[in-house]
Amino acid sequence: MISEKRPDPQAIRRARDENPKMRERDLAAQLGISEAEFVAAWCGEGTVRIEPRVNDVLTGLEAVGEVMALTRNEDAVHEKIGVYDKVVTGNHNAMALGDEIDLRIFPKAWAHGFAVEKRDGDAIRRSLQFFDVRGEAVHKVHLRPASNLYAYQQLVDTLVAADQSPVVAVEAAAEERPANGDAGGADQLRDRWSAMTDVHQFFGILRSLNLTRHHAVRMVGQDYAWLLDGDALTAMFHHSAAERLPIMCFVGNRGCIQIHKGPIANIKPMGPWINVLDETFHLHLRLDRVREVWAVRKPTAEGHVTSLEAYGADGEMIIQFFGVRKEGEDERGDWRFLAENLPRVVQPSAA
Repeated sequence: MISEKRPDPQAIRRARDENPKMRERDLAAQLGISEAEFVAAWCGEGTVRIEPRVNDVLTGLEAVGEVMALTRNEDAVHEKIGVYDKVVTGNHNAMALGDEIDLRIFPKAWAHGFAVEKRDGDAIRRSLQFFDVRGEAVHKVHLRPASNLYAYQQLVDTLVAADQSPVVAVEAAAEERPANGDAGGADQLRDRWSAMTDVHQFFGILRSLNLTRHHAVRMVGQDYAWLLDGDALTAMFHHSAAERLPIMCFVGNRGCIQIHKGPIANIKPMGPWINVLDETFHLHLRLDRVREVWAVRKPTAEGHVTSLEAYGADGEMIIQFFGVRKEGEDERGDWRFLAENLPRVVQPSAA
């Protein structure tokens, strides 16, 4: 656990009063605490600690109706308006497979939960917020005017935690990253890669060869993965919007991956951010934090599929894109053409 002196709840609330317009996440960082610690400071004053029981959360949310689901990492925020539907529960993996809200969840990463009420003028904004052991957000659910408030309150009542302390214990970051293999493993990687019949087999390849995703794409060779120009993502956004090309957009963290499926339309750059501001889908991506963009080709039983993958300076994937396709079908020709014709750069040597 983190043992250094932390600001107490009163100091946190006082800092909020002194900085009313600052984003909570930014203010927490300024205070040297996690977002979970910041949220917990209001327990007993509009915030209730809840158990992060993922299966109960997902099944309970089905009755709540229309909400906004939010999943983010440090550099990308993915927001979808819809309903939690077609829920699949599980202790290791859980899912929501609705047309709008499409999630892949890893329940063991969910450590802290809160039901939050905030007054906004005459209105009250309500949300469920979940965090990992480090106090970093894994998933949030924001109620909307059409939400079923009775079903929401029933869900909160079933999840209320015995501990309502305004202080949470968080663990220091201690990133466990697999070794990056060695150059001699490139042939083995290529053999395994070329034998794939389903994109999901890729995770097993990484585990067995003790590789990170980033190192694998740098190692496999340019027939399977090639480095793109820094403007490739912006070009992809604008071309997809102009052509109404249906895409899949994945943003994730340790506890949740959230997926958008469909066309995008309203692209708005703002400072270092590029934003998608559509009716049921909002995306906010920090382009200045993207260190590398790769086009990646993986074989399947129906032919290869092509993704665009953006990585940060730490080698972690920030965001990933595919063309929308149905299981058992080859990928869309227009998406493949776009991905294969974005400007490339000379690929660095694998190290």
